[in-house]
Amino acid sequence: MAPKAANSSRGRSPAVHRALKRAILDQALLPGAKLPEDLLGERLGVSRTLVREALVRLSEEGLVDLTPNKGATVARPTLEEGLDLFLTRMALERLVVESLSGKLTKAQIETLTAHIAAEEAAKPEHAVSIRLAGEFHTILAQMTENASLIRYVNETVARSSLILALYGRPHSSDCAVSEHQEILEHLIAGETDAASKLMMHHLDAISARALLPRDSDRDMKDVLSDYAVAEGLL
Repeated sequence: MAPKAANSSRGRSPAVHRALKRAILDQALLPGAKLPEDLLGERLGVSRTLVREALVRLSEEGLVDLTPNKGATVARPTLEEGLDLFLTRMALERLVVESLSGKLTKAQIETLTAHIAAEEAAKPEHAVSIRLAGEFHTILAQMTENASLIRYVNETVARSSLILALYGRPHSSDCAVSEHQEILEHLIAGETDAASKLMMHHLDAISARALLPRDSDRDMKDVLSDYAVAEGLL
């Protein structure tokens, strides 16, 4: 029985990580929010060990801060760190564009087109729209099949969501979706310079949006329930 239980735990571990990551990227858990292991385990229906593993992984991705004797909190980067982050992200995504221009397969084009349609449908939902907008960029990175590029783009995109949660003005989905569509069209046509310039403009516009931090009075128990159900944990 013990090996079976261990296998079950390993199978649930990725789900715990995904549930917490989505809650952070959807801004259901805002920067600075405390993440007590016991409460998280209770709400997700898993052990503290699995929660701890997920928090360590999220800290490696720059989404969670782990402080000895103080526990975990959603990372709260400074505005200066955010500006540096977007400069790095611009350089990385320029490489993505150069790698994919004129090389997208029919299946990849269909995947990107479907994702853009999902972004369009999600426009009324501010936080979900931001997450989907970020996923457009990570999907592009995955299509390069460059492991290092995929890893670093994933990390910078995820961290960017925290920056937007703290300092971002209201997200303009119309602008984001239309620009994503234009980027895709340039990539299909092999118009590398045009795709690169538009990508840089797109990211620069995102980084330029700054507002005061926002707080939330939502209870963590209510916040996490939907994510636990979505990952099959409850």
